[in-house]
Amino acid sequence: MILPMLTSELPAALVTKRIYPEAIELLKAHAEIDYVDNDDGLSPDELIERALGKQAIVSQLVDRFTAEVLSKIDVKIIANVAVGFDNIDVPAATQRGIVVTNTPGVLTDTTADFAFALLMAAARRVTEADAFVRSGKWNRWSIDLMVGRDVHHRTLGILGMGRIGQAMARRGSGFSMRVLYHDSAPLAPEVERELKAQFATKERVLRESDFVSIHVPLNDATRHFIGEKELRMMKPEAILINTARGPIVDEAALARALREHSIAAAAIDVFEREPEVLPELLQCPNAVLAPHIGSASVDTRKKMSMMAAENVVAMLQGVCPPNILNPGAFRTEA
Repeated sequence: MILPMLTSELPAALVTKRIYPEAIELLKAHAEIDYVDNDDGLSPDELIERALGKQAIVSQLVDRFTAEVLSKIDVKIIANVAVGFDNIDVPAATQRGIVVTNTPGVLTDTTADFAFALLMAAARRVTEADAFVRSGKWNRWSIDLMVGRDVHHRTLGILGMGRIGQAMARRGSGFSMRVLYHDSAPLAPEVERELKAQFATKERVLRESDFVSIHVPLNDATRHFIGEKELRMMKPEAILINTARGPIVDEAALARALREHSIAAAAIDVFEREPEVLPELLQCPNAVLAPHIGSASVDTRKKMSMMAAENVVAMLQGVCPPNILNPGAFRTEA
């Protein structure tokens, strides 16, 4: 519940990049806003400088809150406009008493929609076909023109069975797909039954799946979770989909696998060094590439902006934010 401010002295908040205006209006009712109203982002030094005298920061995934940066700022909350938070050293923030929040839930279905759209685009060669038509090369119909791979009744492998992974399983079930998944622990039996999903080792998921969709968070354990070894486990006709985080996949190894056709295709929304893309990957016609737009629907991005603003307002009013990642950092006197 958001309460009205009872004092004319408003706290100060930094918004590091452009967000939806509805969220800015909400923040303005509760804080003095230092708004970076563009998409350029701030360097670490600029971030530290602009954070001086602020009680809150609304951040985005390009803002890097390393332990060093956190040691030089004194804020109550960093509200990330994303479900992922690998751009923030959460343990270091906790040690300094800085609350960190994210925006889970609201982007689940939107991201799963896009992951499945990428799967379909790669399977049916949609981007190749579009380029073929636009180039003027299409001059006749033929029996094997741009033939792709069926999705229905194939095996969907899901690595990471959180909210988005489960939403992906539901979409696969709608296409009569067999669903295998791997996570740190199996789902409850009743959830497995509802999703028609079977727990398996990572190796089995890779070996048996026609489509492998990645939905694990980025951390030390999942960096290059998919590399040369894992790609060689996959079927030659398999397709890899990544809408999670770029560094989860070894991009150079993926480009080699695509060039050598040790897997059929890949559909990638996230990259190791965004917005840079490995040149070898750009040269692979069997790669569908998107600019990190998995959650990019108007409704969802607006909700994400509002959720981050609501997290900030709650914290400024001394209420534990609803999407807190590190409860140990919350102090009632805040």
